[in-house]
Amino acid sequence: MKKLLKVALVALCFLSVGNFAKAQSKIGYINFDGLIGQMPEAKTVKSQLDIYSKQFTDQLAAMQTELQNKGQEFQKTQASMTDAVRSAKQAELQDIQKRMQDYNTNAQQKFEEKSNELIKPLSDKAHTAVEAVAKEKGYTYVVNSAQTQFIVAPVTDDLMEAVKAKLGIK
Repeated sequence: MKKLLKVALVALCFLSVGNFAKAQSKIGYINFDGLIGQMPEAKTVKSQLDIYSKQFTDQLAAMQTELQNKGQEFQKTQASMTDAVRSAKQAELQDIQKRMQDYNTNAQQKFEEKSNELIKPLSDKAHTAVEAVAKEKGYTYVVNSAQTQFIVAPVTDDLMEAVKAKLGIK
């Protein structure tokens, strides 16, 4: 009797494991970047970033103008300059170029930081909505289709419309 009970338990375990292995994960997808771009708050963030980047482009334009003016002045007067003055003027032009490059690199870093700072609340809100829709619809995984190219993907697994509805986006 004990052996029969053990055999029955082992058989039950194998059946349970077999059914567990057959359980399929449901995978959905969404263009996460597209979703964030469609959020109403994205327009505000874009305008703030445009204003922020304009200050950098204006400063770079002023530095470019300075470089052009001094370069033209150097071209006109270099024949009458002594070697020491010519070397000093060339060094000054190179210094302006270096400052422009450094400023451009610094501006790109600051812009990226500001962009991440402003987009994070939108990203968090979208992520929460995607999680909620995935849970409601029984999806185990949701893939960002903006970063992955699908060869075959059923339209029924695209969560964009459901998430837009969750966020109140038309």
